[in-house]
Amino acid sequence: MIKIVVDAMGGDNSPSVNVKGAVKALDSIKDLEIVLVGDETQLTPLLDAEKFDKNRLTVLHASQVISCNDKPTEAIRTQKDSSMCKSFELLRTDANARAMVTVGSTGALLAGTVMRLGRIKGVKRPAYCPILPTVVPGKIVAICDSGANVDCDPLYLQQFAIMGSLYLKKAYGVENPRVALLNVGVEEEKGDMLTKETYQLLKQTPSINFVGNMESRDLLSGEFDLVVCDGFAGNVLLKSTEGACLELMKMLKKALMSSFKSKIGALLIKKKLYEVKDIMDYNKYGGAVLLGANKTVVKGHGSSNAEAVFHCIEQAYKMEVGNLVQAIAEEIQA
Repeated sequence: MIKIVVDAMGGDNSPSVNVKGAVKALDSIKDLEIVLVGDETQLTPLLDAEKFDKNRLTVLHASQVISCNDKPTEAIRTQKDSSMCKSFELLRTDANARAMVTVGSTGALLAGTVMRLGRIKGVKRPAYCPILPTVVPGKIVAICDSGANVDCDPLYLQQFAIMGSLYLKKAYGVENPRVALLNVGVEEEKGDMLTKETYQLLKQTPSINFVGNMESRDLLSGEFDLVVCDGFAGNVLLKSTEGACLELMKMLKKALMSSFKSKIGALLIKKKLYEVKDIMDYNKYGGAVLLGANKTVVKGHGSSNAEAVFHCIEQAYKMEVGNLVQAIAEEIQA
């Protein structure tokens, strides 16, 4: 049985989506146990309306909630009875608690992971690693780092490549992940000092399949499995891509609704349009894994729905089945 701690508060749609996502996970994964951490007065009525195996779900009461407006480090230090802090405490003290899922504050999660859980021995910095779909059906691409470390050195990026590759192997079954370095051009000599030095270091790293530089326009091409970059560039890349896809869908909808003829055309291709929209829905791809922590930590989008929470839990479960934390520890120390 794999026990996963779910911070049930903090997101835009919490706690209802966390409850529904947890119930769906219990229904889908039979060797899963969940602890929901949050305001018991809010969680109990929501749970009473659901059908689930009550032997595999418990509630841990927490009276406080860390918001995105709170200063992350200060919140972790002072809001001891918050759902996130109590989740960290349970994860730290209960040997059977294997992973944590939250849709709460990104900054607080990073601060709490470093302060309460600690890093795997040898890991310089933990890194966020979200998953995105690509234009190739069934293919995904990961970005590491997407915001945890604004300033990096080549060794950090080398470790991001190692951890991200293991994550794709253990959680998604990608046999030999193609690792690319985000850069302003594909030529080896392109980039600033960080990318030039990192390029040479990645070339000499035997445990990864380094395929060279990647320009940001090729992120969703399906030609790469993992893109390595510092957290500043990675966050810009992630949000720019998400924003561009959303705006493109809005433009397409507006164009198709602009005249009677275009509406007839839209009706004919409606099924295909919904297929594309379905593929690009981030709710179907879980959250950003915080690689390098002593235990599995998954951060879902703040506006996640119940399906997204379910996939975050599923992500954490897959990582534990694959013993990802142990695999990273062994590879980094080697």
